Amino acid sequence: MLHCVWRSTSPFSAPGRFLKLLPHHHQRPSSPALFFLTSFFSCQPTMSGTKRKASSATAGKDHRAKQQKLAPVKQEKKEKVGGWLQSLVQLQRSEKKDVKFNKKRLRFLSDTEKIKQGSEGVLYWMLRDQRVQDNWALIHAQRLAVKENLPLHVCFCLVVPKSELSTLRHYSFMLKGLEEVAKECEQLNVQFHLLHGAPEKVLPGFVSDHSFGAVVTDFSPIREPLQWLEDVKKKLSKDIPFIQVDAHNIVPCWVASPKQEYSARTIRGKITNLLPEFLTDFPLVDAHPHTATRTAKGVDWDKTLASLDVDRNVKEPEWAKPGTKAGMDMLESFIDVRLKLFGSQRNDPNAPALSQLSPWLRFGQISAQRVAWQVQRNGKNASQSVPAFIEELVVRRELTDNFCFYNKKYDSVEGAYEWAQKTLKDHAKDERPYLYTREQLEKAKTHDKLWNAAQYQMVTEGKMHGFLRMYWAKKILEWTSSPEEALSIALYLNDRYELDGQDPNGFVGCMWSICGIHDQGWAERAVFGKIRYMNYKGCLRKFNVAQFERKYCPKSL
Repeated sequence: MLHCVWRSTSPFSAPGRFLKLLPHHHQRPSSPALFFLTSFFSCQPTMSGTKRKASSATAGKDHRAKQQKLAPVKQEKKEKVGGWLQSLVQLQRSEKKDVKFNKKRLRFLSDTEKIKQGSEGVLYWMLRDQRVQDNWALIHAQRLAVKENLPLHVCFCLVVPKSELSTLRHYSFMLKGLEEVAKECEQLNVQFHLLHGAPEKVLPGFVSDHSFGAVVTDFSPIREPLQWLEDVKKKLSKDIPFIQVDAHNIVPCWVASPKQEYSARTIRGKITNLLPEFLTDFPLVDAHPHTATRTAKGVDWDKTLASLDVDRNVKEPEWAKPGTKAGMDMLESFIDVRLKLFGSQRNDPNAPALSQLSPWLRFGQISAQRVAWQVQRNGKNASQSVPAFIEELVVRRELTDNFCFYNKKYDSVEGAYEWAQKTLKDHAKDERPYLYTREQLEKAKTHDKLWNAAQYQMVTEGKMHGFLRMYWAKKILEWTSSPEEALSIALYLNDRYELDGQDPNGFVGCMWSICGIHDQGWAERAVFGKIRYMNYKGCLRKFNVAQFERKYCPKSL
Protein backbone atom coordinates (compact mmCIF):
# COMPACT_ATOMS: atom_id res chain seq x y z
CA MET A 1 0.00 0.00 0.00
CA LEU A 2 1.39 3.38 -0.89
CA HIS A 3 0.08 4.66 2.42
CA CYS A 4 2.10 7.82 2.16
CA VAL A 5 -0.24 9.25 -0.48
CA TRP A 6 -3.75 9.58 0.88
CA ARG A 7 -5.61 11.03 -2.07
CA SER A 8 -5.89 8.49 -4.84
CA THR A 9 -8.41 10.62 -6.73
CA SER A 10 -8.78 14.35 -7.08
CA PRO A 11 -10.50 16.87 -9.35
CA PHE A 12 -7.00 18.00 -10.33
CA SER A 13 -5.43 14.63 -11.20
CA ALA A 14 -4.24 13.84 -14.69
CA PRO A 15 -2.03 10.78 -14.40
CA GLY A 16 -2.32 9.98 -18.10
CA ARG A 17 0.13 12.76 -18.84
CA PHE A 18 2.93 10.52 -17.62
CA LEU A 19 2.52 8.32 -20.68
CA LYS A 20 4.02 11.11 -22.77
CA LEU A 21 6.91 11.64 -20.38
CA LEU A 22 8.58 8.25 -20.37
CA PRO A 23 12.01 8.50 -21.98
CA HIS A 24 12.64 6.26 -24.98
CA HIS A 25 14.78 3.86 -22.94
CA HIS A 26 11.72 2.96 -20.90
CA GLN A 27 10.34 1.17 -23.94
CA ARG A 28 13.01 -1.54 -23.84
CA PRO A 29 12.07 -5.04 -22.66
CA SER A 30 11.52 -5.05 -18.92
CA SER A 31 14.26 -7.55 -18.15
CA PRO A 32 16.79 -9.80 -19.93
CA ALA A 33 14.69 -12.84 -19.01
CA LEU A 34 11.52 -11.37 -20.45
CA PHE A 35 13.39 -10.27 -23.57
CA PHE A 36 14.64 -13.83 -24.02
CA LEU A 37 11.19 -15.33 -23.64
CA THR A 38 9.68 -12.76 -25.99
CA SER A 39 12.34 -13.48 -28.59
CA PHE A 40 11.86 -17.25 -28.18
CA PHE A 41 8.15 -17.14 -28.92
CA SER A 42 8.39 -14.59 -31.72
CA CYS A 43 11.11 -16.51 -33.58
CA GLN A 44 9.46 -19.92 -33.95
CA PRO A 45 9.72 -21.12 -37.60
CA THR A 46 6.49 -21.34 -39.56
CA MET A 47 5.40 -24.62 -41.09
CA SER A 48 6.75 -25.21 -44.61
CA GLY A 49 4.46 -25.78 -47.59
CA THR A 50 5.29 -29.51 -47.51
CA LYS A 51 4.20 -29.83 -43.91
CA ARG A 52 0.98 -27.98 -44.60
CA LYS A 53 0.07 -30.72 -47.11
CA ALA A 54 0.47 -33.49 -44.51
CA SER A 55 -2.57 -35.53 -43.51
CA SER A 56 -4.89 -34.06 -40.91
CA ALA A 57 -4.07 -36.91 -38.51
CA THR A 58 -0.34 -36.24 -38.77
CA ALA A 59 -0.96 -32.54 -38.43
CA GLY A 60 -3.06 -33.15 -35.33
CA LYS A 61 -0.30 -35.26 -33.76
CA ASP A 62 2.31 -32.65 -34.62
CA HIS A 63 0.12 -29.93 -33.15
CA ARG A 64 -0.43 -31.85 -29.90
CA ALA A 65 3.26 -32.70 -29.69
CA LYS A 66 4.20 -29.05 -30.09
CA GLN A 67 1.71 -28.08 -27.43
CA GLN A 68 3.28 -30.60 -25.04
CA LYS A 69 6.76 -29.34 -25.76
CA LEU A 70 5.82 -25.70 -25.38
CA ALA A 71 3.84 -26.12 -22.19
CA PRO A 72 6.83 -26.12 -19.80
CA VAL A 73 8.20 -22.97 -21.47
CA LYS A 74 4.87 -21.18 -21.07
CA GLN A 75 4.82 -22.19 -17.42
CA GLU A 76 8.33 -20.79 -17.01
CA LYS A 77 7.16 -17.49 -18.44
CA LYS A 78 4.43 -17.19 -15.83
CA GLU A 79 6.63 -18.00 -12.85
CA LYS A 80 9.49 -15.70 -11.89
CA VAL A 81 12.13 -16.83 -9.45
CA GLY A 82 11.87 -14.93 -6.17
CA GLY A 83 14.57 -12.28 -5.88
CA TRP A 84 14.65 -11.50 -9.59
CA LEU A 85 14.34 -7.76 -8.90
CA GLN A 86 17.34 -7.65 -6.56
CA SER A 87 19.46 -9.45 -9.15
CA LEU A 88 18.28 -7.18 -11.96
CA VAL A 89 18.91 -4.00 -9.98
CA GLN A 90 22.41 -5.13 -8.99
CA LEU A 91 23.17 -5.70 -12.66
CA GLN A 92 21.77 -2.29 -13.60
CA ARG A 93 23.87 -0.52 -10.97
CA SER A 94 27.06 -2.25 -12.05
CA GLU A 95 26.42 -1.11 -15.61
CA LYS A 96 25.79 2.48 -14.50
CA LYS A 97 29.00 3.15 -12.55
CA ASP A 98 29.74 6.25 -14.62
CA VAL A 99 26.33 7.93 -14.22
CA LYS A 100 26.95 11.61 -13.56
CA PHE A 101 25.80 13.27 -10.36
CA ASN A 102 23.43 16.14 -11.15
CA LYS A 103 24.73 19.06 -9.08
CA LYS A 104 21.23 20.53 -8.92
CA ARG A 105 20.53 17.84 -6.32
CA LEU A 106 22.79 19.59 -3.79
CA ARG A 107 23.08 22.93 -2.08
CA PHE A 108 25.84 24.27 0.14
CA LEU A 109 24.75 25.15 3.67
CA SER A 110 28.20 26.60 4.39
CA ASP A 111 30.00 29.54 2.83
CA THR A 112 33.02 27.43 1.95
CA GLU A 113 32.85 24.83 -0.80
CA LYS A 114 36.41 23.54 -0.89
CA ILE A 115 37.42 20.48 1.15
CA LYS A 116 39.77 21.31 4.00
CA GLN A 117 43.37 20.31 3.30
CA GLY A 118 45.01 17.78 5.59
CA SER A 119 41.67 16.13 6.29
CA GLU A 120 41.34 12.49 7.28
CA GLY A 121 37.96 11.65 5.75
CA VAL A 122 34.58 12.67 4.37
CA LEU A 123 31.46 12.19 6.51
CA TYR A 124 27.93 11.43 5.37
CA TRP A 125 25.52 12.37 8.16
CA MET A 126 22.56 10.08 7.45
CA LEU A 127 19.20 11.53 8.43
CA ARG A 128 16.16 10.62 6.41
CA ASP A 129 17.56 8.33 3.72
CA GLN A 130 18.61 5.26 5.66
CA ARG A 131 20.08 3.08 2.92
CA VAL A 132 23.39 2.55 1.15
CA GLN A 133 22.50 1.99 -2.50
CA ASP A 134 20.29 4.34 -4.52
CA ASN A 135 21.24 7.20 -2.20
CA TRP A 136 22.40 10.36 -3.97
CA ALA A 137 23.79 11.83 -0.73
CA LEU A 138 26.06 8.83 -0.12
CA ILE A 139 26.96 8.66 -3.81
CA HIS A 140 28.11 12.28 -3.68
CA ALA A 141 29.99 11.78 -0.41
CA GLN A 142 31.84 8.79 -1.83
CA ARG A 143 32.81 10.63 -5.01
CA LEU A 144 34.14 13.54 -2.94
CA ALA A 145 36.18 11.12 -0.84
CA VAL A 146 37.55 9.29 -3.88
CA LYS A 147 38.51 12.57 -5.55
CA GLU A 148 40.45 13.63 -2.44
CA ASN A 149 41.88 10.12 -1.74
CA LEU A 150 40.15 10.04 1.64
CA PRO A 151 38.30 7.39 3.70
CA LEU A 152 34.51 7.52 3.81
CA HIS A 153 32.48 7.54 7.02
CA VAL A 154 28.72 7.40 7.69
CA CYS A 155 27.09 8.42 10.96
CA PHE A 156 23.56 8.45 12.34
CA CYS A 157 22.52 10.40 15.43
CA LEU A 158 20.05 8.42 17.54
CA VAL A 159 17.58 10.76 19.25
CA VAL A 160 14.63 9.49 21.31
CA PRO A 161 12.34 12.33 22.41
CA LYS A 162 10.30 11.82 25.58
CA SER A 163 6.97 11.64 23.82
CA GLU A 164 3.91 9.47 23.32
CA LEU A 165 5.03 9.28 19.69
CA SER A 166 8.27 7.45 20.56
CA THR A 167 7.18 3.84 20.17
CA LEU A 168 8.78 0.44 19.75
CA ARG A 169 6.99 0.16 16.40
CA HIS A 170 8.94 3.03 14.88
CA TYR A 171 12.31 2.65 16.60
CA SER A 172 12.53 -1.09 16.03
CA PHE A 173 11.83 -0.67 12.31
CA MET A 174 14.41 2.10 12.08
CA LEU A 175 17.19 0.42 14.09
CA LYS A 176 16.85 -2.91 12.31
CA GLY A 177 17.11 -1.07 9.02
CA LEU A 178 20.21 0.77 10.25
CA GLU A 179 21.75 -2.53 11.31
CA GLU A 180 21.49 -3.64 7.69
CA VAL A 181 23.08 -0.33 6.61
CA ALA A 182 26.00 -0.87 9.02
CA LYS A 183 26.67 -4.38 7.71
CA GLU A 184 26.65 -3.19 4.11
CA CYS A 185 28.99 -0.32 4.98
CA GLU A 186 31.43 -2.78 6.54
CA GLN A 187 31.41 -4.88 3.37
CA LEU A 188 32.21 -1.73 1.34
CA ASN A 189 35.12 -0.54 3.52
CA VAL A 190 33.00 2.35 4.85
CA GLN A 191 32.95 3.15 8.57
CA PHE A 192 29.46 3.38 10.15
CA HIS A 193 29.10 5.24 13.45
CA LEU A 194 26.00 5.25 15.64
CA LEU A 195 26.07 8.40 17.76
CA HIS A 196 23.78 8.84 20.75
CA GLY A 197 22.30 12.27 21.37
CA ALA A 198 21.02 15.41 19.68
CA PRO A 199 23.06 16.23 16.55
CA GLU A 200 24.05 19.71 17.70
CA LYS A 201 25.55 18.18 20.84
CA VAL A 202 27.41 15.20 19.40
CA LEU A 203 28.11 15.87 15.73
CA PRO A 204 30.38 18.98 15.68
CA GLY A 205 32.80 17.42 18.18
CA PHE A 206 32.73 14.13 16.28
CA VAL A 207 33.65 15.94 13.06
CA SER A 208 36.47 17.82 14.77
CA ASP A 209 37.87 14.76 16.56
CA HIS A 210 38.04 12.78 13.30
CA SER A 211 39.38 15.69 11.20
CA PHE A 212 36.71 15.30 8.53
CA GLY A 213 37.19 17.62 5.57
CA ALA A 214 33.53 17.78 4.50
CA VAL A 215 30.08 16.86 5.82
CA VAL A 216 27.33 15.70 3.47
CA THR A 217 23.76 15.20 4.65
CA ASP A 218 20.36 14.46 3.12
CA PHE A 219 17.11 16.46 3.08
CA SER A 220 13.99 16.58 5.22
CA PRO A 221 11.44 19.44 5.21
CA ILE A 222 10.29 18.76 8.80
CA ARG A 223 11.10 21.44 11.37
CA GLU A 224 13.17 19.28 13.76
CA PRO A 225 15.73 18.10 11.17
CA LEU A 226 15.85 21.59 9.68
CA GLN A 227 16.61 22.98 13.13
CA TRP A 228 19.31 20.33 13.63
CA LEU A 229 20.97 21.52 10.44
CA GLU A 230 20.94 25.13 11.60
CA ASP A 231 22.34 24.22 15.03
CA VAL A 232 25.08 21.99 13.60
CA LYS A 233 26.01 24.61 11.00
CA LYS A 234 26.65 27.18 13.75
CA LYS A 235 29.04 24.83 15.56
CA LEU A 236 30.94 23.37 12.60
CA SER A 237 34.30 24.86 11.73
CA LYS A 238 33.86 27.55 9.04
CA ASP A 239 36.45 25.92 6.77
CA ILE A 240 34.46 22.65 6.45
CA PRO A 241 31.96 22.42 3.56
CA PHE A 242 28.47 21.48 4.75
CA ILE A 243 26.51 20.03 1.83
CA GLN A 244 22.88 18.97 1.62
CA VAL A 245 21.65 16.55 -1.05
CA ASP A 246 17.96 15.87 -1.66
CA ALA A 247 18.16 12.08 -1.87
CA HIS A 248 14.47 11.59 -1.05
CA ASN A 249 12.67 13.31 -3.92
CA ILE A 250 13.17 12.45 -7.56
CA VAL A 251 13.14 16.14 -8.46
CA PRO A 252 14.91 18.04 -5.65
CA CYS A 253 12.41 20.01 -3.59
CA TRP A 254 14.12 23.37 -4.19
CA VAL A 255 14.39 22.66 -7.93
CA ALA A 256 10.78 21.56 -8.42
CA SER A 257 9.46 24.88 -7.11
CA PRO A 258 10.74 27.93 -5.21
CA LYS A 259 7.41 28.40 -3.40
CA GLN A 260 4.48 26.61 -1.78
CA GLU A 261 2.32 25.12 -4.53
CA TYR A 262 -1.44 25.41 -4.31
CA SER A 263 -2.28 21.89 -5.46
CA ALA A 264 -1.18 18.89 -7.50
CA ARG A 265 -2.45 20.76 -10.54
CA THR A 266 0.07 23.58 -10.09
CA ILE A 267 3.12 21.41 -9.36
CA ARG A 268 2.45 18.52 -11.76
CA GLY A 269 3.77 20.25 -14.86
CA LYS A 270 6.85 21.53 -13.06
CA ILE A 271 7.79 18.05 -11.87
CA THR A 272 6.91 16.17 -15.04
CA ASN A 273 8.92 18.59 -17.19
CA LEU A 274 11.98 17.78 -15.08
CA LEU A 275 11.55 14.01 -14.92
CA PRO A 276 13.57 13.31 -18.09
CA GLU A 277 16.51 15.05 -16.36
CA PHE A 278 16.16 13.56 -12.88
CA LEU A 279 14.39 10.20 -13.25
CA THR A 280 17.45 8.09 -14.05
CA ASP A 281 19.01 4.89 -12.80
CA PHE A 282 21.61 5.03 -10.01
CA PRO A 283 25.33 4.31 -10.10
CA LEU A 284 26.73 1.68 -7.76
CA VAL A 285 28.07 2.62 -4.33
CA ASP A 286 31.13 0.40 -4.62
CA ALA A 287 33.79 -0.81 -2.22
CA HIS A 288 35.64 2.29 -1.06
CA PRO A 289 39.30 2.32 -2.14
CA HIS A 290 40.68 4.25 0.87
CA THR A 291 40.72 2.60 4.29
CA ALA A 292 40.21 4.58 7.48
CA THR A 293 42.92 4.44 10.13
CA ARG A 294 40.33 5.04 12.86
CA THR A 295 37.57 2.47 12.76
CA ALA A 296 34.05 2.80 14.12
CA LYS A 297 32.99 1.28 17.42
CA GLY A 298 30.92 -1.87 17.07
CA VAL A 299 27.20 -1.59 17.81
CA ASP A 300 25.24 -4.11 19.84
CA TRP A 301 21.94 -3.54 18.04
CA ASP A 302 19.79 -5.74 20.28
CA LYS A 303 21.14 -4.07 23.40
CA THR A 304 20.64 -0.63 21.87
CA LEU A 305 17.00 -1.32 21.04
CA ALA A 306 16.37 -2.83 24.50
CA SER A 307 17.83 0.27 26.17
CA LEU A 308 15.57 2.82 24.45
CA ASP A 309 12.94 4.62 26.50
CA VAL A 310 10.03 4.04 24.12
CA ASP A 311 6.42 2.91 24.49
CA ARG A 312 6.56 -0.84 24.00
CA ASN A 313 2.79 -1.22 24.00
CA VAL A 314 2.78 -0.11 20.35
CA LYS A 315 4.34 -3.25 18.99
CA GLU A 316 6.09 -4.16 15.75
CA PRO A 317 3.69 -5.30 13.00
CA GLU A 318 4.26 -8.74 11.54
CA TRP A 319 3.61 -7.78 7.91
CA ALA A 320 6.46 -5.27 7.51
CA LYS A 321 10.02 -6.55 7.83
CA PRO A 322 12.57 -3.72 8.19
CA GLY A 323 15.45 -3.00 5.85
CA THR A 324 16.22 -2.34 2.22
CA LYS A 325 16.15 -5.98 1.18
CA ALA A 326 12.65 -6.45 2.59
CA GLY A 327 11.54 -3.23 0.92
CA MET A 328 12.82 -4.45 -2.44
CA ASP A 329 11.03 -7.77 -1.89
CA MET A 330 7.80 -5.85 -1.30
CA LEU A 331 8.39 -3.85 -4.49
CA GLU A 332 8.98 -7.08 -6.39
CA SER A 333 5.71 -8.57 -5.16
CA PHE A 334 3.90 -5.34 -6.09
CA ILE A 335 5.21 -5.46 -9.66
CA ASP A 336 4.47 -9.18 -9.99
CA VAL A 337 1.08 -9.38 -8.28
CA ARG A 338 -0.64 -6.14 -7.27
CA LEU A 339 0.35 -3.51 -9.82
CA LYS A 340 -2.08 -4.85 -12.41
CA LEU A 341 -4.93 -4.20 -9.96
CA PHE A 342 -3.79 -0.73 -8.89
CA GLY A 343 -5.36 1.20 -11.76
CA SER A 344 -8.89 -0.10 -11.23
CA GLN A 345 -9.04 -1.22 -7.59
CA ARG A 346 -6.79 1.12 -5.60
CA ASN A 347 -9.79 2.74 -3.86
CA ASP A 348 -11.11 -0.58 -2.57
CA PRO A 349 -9.78 -1.36 0.94
CA ASN A 350 -10.65 -5.03 0.44
CA ALA A 351 -8.59 -5.40 -2.73
CA PRO A 352 -4.87 -6.34 -2.65
CA ALA A 353 -4.06 -3.53 -5.07
CA LEU A 354 -1.67 -1.19 -3.24
CA SER A 355 2.12 -1.19 -3.13
CA GLN A 356 2.44 -1.44 0.70
CA LEU A 357 5.75 0.45 0.34
CA SER A 358 5.12 3.47 2.53
CA PRO A 359 7.07 2.35 5.66
CA TRP A 360 10.24 1.72 3.63
CA LEU A 361 9.81 5.02 1.79
CA ARG A 362 9.17 6.90 5.02
CA PHE A 363 12.39 5.64 6.64
CA GLY A 364 14.34 6.00 3.41
CA GLN A 365 15.11 2.27 3.33
CA ILE A 366 14.17 2.25 -0.35
CA SER A 367 14.29 5.07 -2.86
CA ALA A 368 11.14 6.42 -4.53
CA GLN A 369 13.29 6.98 -7.60
CA ARG A 370 14.21 3.29 -7.66
CA VAL A 371 10.54 2.35 -7.28
CA ALA A 372 9.46 4.61 -10.14
CA TRP A 373 12.31 3.43 -12.36
CA GLN A 374 11.56 -0.27 -11.89
CA VAL A 375 7.78 0.09 -12.13
CA GLN A 376 8.16 1.86 -15.46
CA ARG A 377 10.65 -0.70 -16.76
CA ASN A 378 9.15 -3.89 -15.35
CA GLY A 379 5.46 -3.05 -15.13
CA LYS A 380 4.67 -3.40 -18.82
CA ASN A 381 2.08 -6.10 -18.16
CA ALA A 382 0.16 -3.60 -16.03
CA SER A 383 0.62 -0.56 -18.25
CA GLN A 384 -2.86 0.77 -17.43
CA SER A 385 -1.85 1.11 -13.77
CA VAL A 386 1.58 2.70 -14.16
CA PRO A 387 0.53 6.35 -14.79
CA ALA A 388 -1.84 6.38 -11.80
CA PHE A 389 0.82 4.87 -9.55
CA ILE A 390 3.51 7.32 -10.70
CA GLU A 391 1.08 10.18 -10.09
CA GLU A 392 0.78 9.14 -6.44
CA LEU A 393 4.39 8.14 -5.92
CA VAL A 394 5.94 11.19 -7.55
CA VAL A 395 3.58 14.17 -7.91
CA ARG A 396 1.46 13.69 -4.78
CA ARG A 397 4.33 12.53 -2.56
CA GLU A 398 6.71 15.30 -3.62
CA LEU A 399 3.89 17.86 -3.24
CA THR A 400 3.83 17.00 0.48
CA ASP A 401 7.53 17.83 0.84
CA ASN A 402 6.87 21.11 -0.97
CA PHE A 403 4.10 21.99 1.50
CA CYS A 404 6.10 21.20 4.62
CA PHE A 405 9.25 22.91 3.33
CA TYR A 406 7.59 26.20 2.40
CA ASN A 407 4.84 26.31 5.06
CA LYS A 408 6.23 26.43 8.59
CA LYS A 409 2.72 25.85 10.01
CA TYR A 410 2.27 22.60 8.12
CA ASP A 411 0.63 20.88 11.12
CA SER A 412 -1.66 23.70 12.23
CA VAL A 413 -5.04 25.09 11.15
CA GLU A 414 -3.17 28.37 10.76
CA GLY A 415 -1.27 26.75 7.91
CA ALA A 416 -4.46 26.29 5.88
CA TYR A 417 -5.61 28.56 3.07
CA GLU A 418 -7.56 31.67 4.08
CA TRP A 419 -10.82 30.37 2.64
CA ALA A 420 -10.46 27.15 4.64
CA GLN A 421 -9.59 28.93 7.88
CA LYS A 422 -12.61 31.20 7.44
CA THR A 423 -15.10 28.44 6.70
CA LEU A 424 -13.85 26.29 9.60
CA LYS A 425 -14.10 29.27 11.95
CA ASP A 426 -17.62 30.10 10.69
CA HIS A 427 -18.77 26.57 11.53
CA ALA A 428 -16.68 25.93 14.65
CA LYS A 429 -19.73 26.36 16.92
CA ASP A 430 -22.02 24.13 14.84
CA GLU A 431 -23.67 21.33 16.75
CA ARG A 432 -21.86 18.02 16.27
CA PRO A 433 -23.92 14.84 15.77
CA TYR A 434 -21.53 13.00 18.12
CA LEU A 435 -18.70 14.11 20.39
CA TYR A 436 -15.84 11.77 21.31
CA THR A 437 -12.73 12.23 23.42
CA ARG A 438 -9.24 11.37 22.23
CA GLU A 439 -9.27 8.29 24.42
CA GLN A 440 -12.56 7.05 22.94
CA LEU A 441 -11.28 7.54 19.42
CA GLU A 442 -7.95 5.89 20.21
CA LYS A 443 -9.79 2.82 21.53
CA ALA A 444 -12.17 2.75 18.54
CA LYS A 445 -15.21 3.34 20.74
CA THR A 446 -17.53 5.12 18.29
CA HIS A 447 -20.94 4.32 16.84
CA ASP A 448 -19.41 3.82 13.35
CA LYS A 449 -18.23 0.23 12.74
CA LEU A 450 -16.29 1.17 9.60
CA TRP A 451 -14.38 3.91 11.42
CA ASN A 452 -13.73 1.57 14.35
CA ALA A 453 -12.42 -1.11 11.98
CA ALA A 454 -10.04 1.32 10.28
CA GLN A 455 -8.78 2.61 13.62
CA TYR A 456 -8.34 -0.92 14.95
CA GLN A 457 -6.32 -1.93 11.89
CA MET A 458 -4.09 1.11 12.37
CA VAL A 459 -3.49 0.33 16.04
CA THR A 460 -2.79 -3.37 15.52
CA GLU A 461 -1.08 -3.43 12.11
CA GLY A 462 0.39 0.05 11.77
CA LYS A 463 -1.37 0.77 8.49
CA MET A 464 -4.64 1.98 7.03
CA HIS A 465 -5.86 2.01 3.44
CA GLY A 466 -5.48 5.42 1.76
CA PHE A 467 -9.17 5.82 0.98
CA LEU A 468 -10.10 5.04 4.58
CA ARG A 469 -7.50 7.49 5.90
CA MET A 470 -9.49 10.29 4.29
CA TYR A 471 -12.79 9.07 5.74
CA TRP A 472 -11.15 8.44 9.13
CA ALA A 473 -9.73 11.97 9.44
CA LYS A 474 -12.88 13.70 8.21
CA LYS A 475 -15.00 11.89 10.78
CA ILE A 476 -12.65 13.14 13.51
CA LEU A 477 -13.46 16.69 12.34
CA GLU A 478 -17.18 15.88 12.53
CA TRP A 479 -17.00 14.26 16.00
CA THR A 480 -14.80 16.67 17.97
CA SER A 481 -15.45 20.12 19.41
CA SER A 482 -13.24 22.18 17.08
CA PRO A 483 -11.05 21.94 13.96
CA GLU A 484 -7.98 22.50 16.13
CA GLU A 485 -8.85 19.58 18.38
CA ALA A 486 -9.65 17.40 15.38
CA LEU A 487 -6.29 18.09 13.72
CA SER A 488 -4.40 17.53 16.96
CA ILE A 489 -6.08 14.15 17.56
CA ALA A 490 -5.70 13.01 13.95
CA LEU A 491 -1.99 13.83 13.93
CA TYR A 492 -1.46 12.18 17.32
CA LEU A 493 -3.14 8.93 16.25
CA ASN A 494 -1.45 8.90 12.85
CA ASP A 495 2.01 9.63 14.22
CA ARG A 496 1.73 7.22 17.13
CA TYR A 497 0.36 4.16 15.35
CA GLU A 498 1.04 4.41 11.61
CA LEU A 499 4.36 2.84 10.73
CA ASP A 500 4.77 5.59 8.13
CA GLY A 501 3.77 8.34 10.60
CA GLN A 502 5.69 11.52 11.53
CA ASP A 503 6.24 12.22 7.86
CA PRO A 504 5.18 14.98 5.40
CA ASN A 505 2.64 12.62 3.82
CA GLY A 506 0.88 12.17 7.15
CA PHE A 507 0.87 15.89 7.93
CA VAL A 508 -0.54 16.75 4.53
CA GLY A 509 -3.02 13.87 4.63
CA CYS A 510 -4.54 15.22 7.84
CA MET A 511 -4.38 18.80 6.57
CA TRP A 512 -6.11 17.82 3.32
CA SER A 513 -8.89 15.96 5.13
CA ILE A 514 -9.55 18.51 7.87
CA CYS A 515 -8.26 21.83 6.49
CA GLY A 516 -8.72 21.50 2.72
CA ILE A 517 -5.03 21.79 1.81
CA HIS A 518 -4.42 21.09 -1.92
CA ASP A 519 -8.19 20.91 -2.40
CA GLN A 520 -10.94 23.35 -3.39
CA GLY A 521 -14.08 24.64 -1.67
CA TRP A 522 -17.22 22.50 -1.90
CA ALA A 523 -20.91 22.97 -1.17
CA GLU A 524 -21.28 24.46 2.31
CA ARG A 525 -22.72 22.30 5.09
CA ALA A 526 -22.77 22.13 8.88
CA VAL A 527 -19.47 21.51 10.74
CA PHE A 528 -17.43 21.08 7.53
CA GLY A 529 -18.29 24.41 5.96
CA LYS A 530 -16.74 24.26 2.49
CA ILE A 531 -14.30 21.44 3.35
CA ARG A 532 -14.89 18.32 1.25
CA TYR A 533 -17.37 15.98 2.93
CA MET A 534 -17.31 12.18 3.14
CA ASN A 535 -19.87 9.88 4.72
CA TYR A 536 -20.70 6.24 5.37
CA LYS A 537 -23.17 6.01 2.47
CA GLY A 538 -20.45 7.16 0.08
CA CYS A 539 -18.22 4.34 1.30
CA LEU A 540 -21.04 1.84 0.70
CA ARG A 541 -21.06 2.92 -2.96
CA LYS A 542 -17.29 2.51 -3.22
CA PHE A 543 -16.60 -0.92 -1.74
CA ASN A 544 -17.96 -3.80 0.33
CA VAL A 545 -18.05 -2.10 3.71
CA ALA A 546 -19.49 -5.10 5.52
CA GLN A 547 -16.60 -7.27 4.38
CA PHE A 548 -14.05 -4.81 5.77
CA GLU A 549 -15.97 -4.45 9.04
CA ARG A 550 -16.11 -8.21 9.53
CA LYS A 551 -12.37 -8.46 9.06
CA TYR A 552 -11.20 -5.59 11.27
CA CYS A 553 -13.95 -4.73 13.74
CA PRO A 554 -13.74 -7.16 16.69
CA LYS A 555 -17.01 -8.04 18.39
CA SER A 556 -15.54 -6.70 21.63
CA LEU A 557 -15.75 -3.19 20.16
